Amino acid sequence: MFFLVKPVAWMDDIKLVTVYINSFIPKLDNSFPLIFQKKNKIPFQITQMTNLNEHVYQIYLSEALPIGEEVVLQWVDTEIPIYPGKIVRTDWFDQQFSVNNIQFGAICSEDETIFRLWAPTATSVILRLNDQLYEMIRVEKGVWTKNIAGDWHGAIYEYIVTVNGNTHVVIDPYAKGSLANTSKGVVINFSRTMKLNANRPKIASLQDAVIYEIHVRDATKDPESGVINRGKFLGLQEIGTKTEKGFSTGLDYIKELGVTHVELLPINDFARVDELKPDTQYNWGYDPLLYQVPEGSYSTNPNDPLSRINECKKMIEAFHRENIGVVLDVVFNHAFIEENIEETNFEKIVPGYYFRYDEQENLANGTGCGNEFATERKMVRNFFVDTIDFWLKEYQVDGFRFDLMGLMDLETMKQIYKRCQLEEIPIMLLGEGWNLPSSLPESEKAMVANASCLEGIRFFNDRFRDVLKGNLFSLEDRGFVNGQGRFFEKLPDIVSGSCLEKYSSPFVPDVTQTINYVECHDNHTLWDRLSITNSDEPESVRKKMHQLATGITLVSQGVPFIHAGQEWFRTKKGVENSYSSSDEINQLDWKKREQEFDTIEFVKKLIHLRNNYDVFRMRSKKEIEKRLHILKTNRPIFGFTLLGDKEEFAIYINPTKACGKIWLPSSGQWKMMVTNDFVNRVTERLIIGEYTNINPLEFLVFMKS
Repeated sequence: MFFLVKPVAWMDDIKLVTVYINSFIPKLDNSFPLIFQKKNKIPFQITQMTNLNEHVYQIYLSEALPIGEEVVLQWVDTEIPIYPGKIVRTDWFDQQFSVNNIQFGAICSEDETIFRLWAPTATSVILRLNDQLYEMIRVEKGVWTKNIAGDWHGAIYEYIVTVNGNTHVVIDPYAKGSLANTSKGVVINFSRTMKLNANRPKIASLQDAVIYEIHVRDATKDPESGVINRGKFLGLQEIGTKTEKGFSTGLDYIKELGVTHVELLPINDFARVDELKPDTQYNWGYDPLLYQVPEGSYSTNPNDPLSRINECKKMIEAFHRENIGVVLDVVFNHAFIEENIEETNFEKIVPGYYFRYDEQENLANGTGCGNEFATERKMVRNFFVDTIDFWLKEYQVDGFRFDLMGLMDLETMKQIYKRCQLEEIPIMLLGEGWNLPSSLPESEKAMVANASCLEGIRFFNDRFRDVLKGNLFSLEDRGFVNGQGRFFEKLPDIVSGSCLEKYSSPFVPDVTQTINYVECHDNHTLWDRLSITNSDEPESVRKKMHQLATGITLVSQGVPFIHAGQEWFRTKKGVENSYSSSDEINQLDWKKREQEFDTIEFVKKLIHLRNNYDVFRMRSKKEIEKRLHILKTNRPIFGFTLLGDKEEFAIYINPTKACGKIWLPSSGQWKMMVTNDFVNRVTERLIIGEYTNINPLEFLVFMKS
C-alpha cells in the first residue's frame, strides 16, 4: 500500500498505526509525530516507532485509538489522517462493535419509521428520505439511528456515509424494498403487503422430501407453456395451464409429479438483468445485490416496489396450496462486483470488514467471483442469519439451499440451523459442501468433510453423481449407467445413503445428510452429458441410460434431487454453463414434455412409490442396515432388496445392452411395479417363483406383499 499523492495512516491493530508517506513530506530527521483526536487535540501516547523502509513507519501506542472519530497524525508540518485499516478484521473489533438482538433497516409503522445502520468506522451518516436529509445519531457499538415520525410506507431512502475520508451514497443492505434495477431502497410496512393465507405444507420428516430444482423464468418462459405471465412469479401461481395438445404445464404439472419441494434458483435481487427490459438479458441469479428484496425482473411491474413483494408471496402461497414446500437458493458466499469491491454497499459502509483477505492482504477469491464474504465475523454472520429469519417470517419459505456452502463457516451454519429449529415445520437446509481454496481454515469450513459438526444440514453428494455418470470434470468419463456397469462395486454405497462403513468410507456420517442427484442447473444436463460420453449410441439407448440414472436417484436412501426437465431428457443444446445464455437455451421445453409421456410416467411412479412406502426413505443407519440388503446378481446387473413391515421390494438395474437372468430374493408372487421398458413389459403383472429376466438397460421394481 503506497500513496504517491497524499500520505495516510491506518489503524492495523489495537495499538498499532502504519504510516505510508511519500517524497513530498519534508525530511523527517529525528522529528517525532503526534497523534490526537481532531475535535479535542488531546494527544495519545506513542510508545515505539519503527521505520520499515523510507516510505513505511509503524507506530505503537499505549492505548487503542477511538473508532468512528477523526484522528490525525501530526508530523513536522504535515497532518496525516488515521483511518481504521486491518483493525476491522481483528477479534478485538468484533468484540467491541458486534451487536445482537437489534433490528436493522427501516422498521416502518403507520406512526413512525426507525432507521438503523451498523457503521462503526463512519464519522458521519446522513439519511436521505424522499430527498430530505436527516443527520443520524451514533449510539452504542457503532449503530446509527434515526426515528422519523409519520407514515413513510413506500418512501425512497438511502444513506450518505462518510468513512475513511470518503463520502458515498449507499443502499441499506437491510432494505426490504427497492426501485427498479436496485437504484434506491424503499421503506416497506409489511402489514400493508399481502398476507399469506395458505399454511405451510406439513412433512413428518425431511427424509420424506423429493426436491425439484427450477428457475422462475425458465419454468414458464416457453410460449408453449400456456402461461399468461410467462417468466414471472405470477406465472408459477397460475393453475389450469396447458400446452396446445392439452398437457399440463407449470404449477399443475409440478403438482402431478408428486414432488414435495421446489428449490428455486435465487429469487432475491440480483445483477446483470435489466429489470425494465428483462427479455434483453438472462441470468441464473448468482450475482446478488439486495438479499432481502425479491428480484424485480420476475415482477410484472418492477417500478412498483410492492409488486415484486406481493407477486412473490402469491407464488409461494400457490405452491403451499398444492402442498409443495418452497426452498430458496441463497448466495451467501460473495457479493456481485463488476470491477472492484468498492462497488458494494458493504464495502462502502464498513471498508475492509465484510470480506476475507489472504496473507498478502489481497481479497480472497475461493468463489471465483472476486471476493468471499467473511461469514465468521460476527456482523457478517448476523446479517445472513437475519436474512434467513426475514424470509422465514415474512415469506414463509420452507428451506434454503446454500451456494458454495463450503466457503461459509461452521458456526454461521449452526446458527442458521438453530434459527430454523424455531419453526413449526422442519426446514430443509442443504448446500454445496465443496472444499474450495480460502483463507478460512479447513477446520472451520461448512464442507462435507466437517458434516459431523453440522447436524440437520444436507450435502450434495458428488460421489453419487460421479458413480452414475462419470467424473464431472472429465468430459468423456463414464459411470455405471453409461459405461456398461462401471463402478458396479460402488453401487451398494450410494443406494444405501453413502453412510455405511461396510460399503465404503462414508460420504456423510448419517443418511439424513445426503442429497442424491445426477443433474442440476450447473454443468451439462444429463442428456447433454450422455450426448458427449456416448455419442456413438443411438438416442434410444441414451434415453435408457438416462432413465437408469434418474431411477437410481429416486430409489436410493437419502433425499433425491431432480433438475426440472430431467424427467423428459432436458437439453440446453450442449451449453455447459448456461448462467447467462438465452431463454432458448434455458427455458423448459414444454413440447418435449408432450413427447416424453412414458418417461414422465416412469418418474411419477417412482416418486409415488417413494412417497407411499417409507422403506424408500429410512431415517437412520441402523434401520438401513436392518432393511436394505444387496442381492446376488450376475455382474454388472445390480440388485437390492428393501424389507418393509408389510411389503418387500426388489430393485434391479441392468446397465448392459444384453438380457440377463435375475434371482428374486424369495419365492412367491412378485408384482412388477415399475419398469422403463415401455414396449415389452406390462406393469402390475405378477412374477411367480424366484427367477425372471431383465431386459437390456432396464430398471425394474418388484413388490411382494
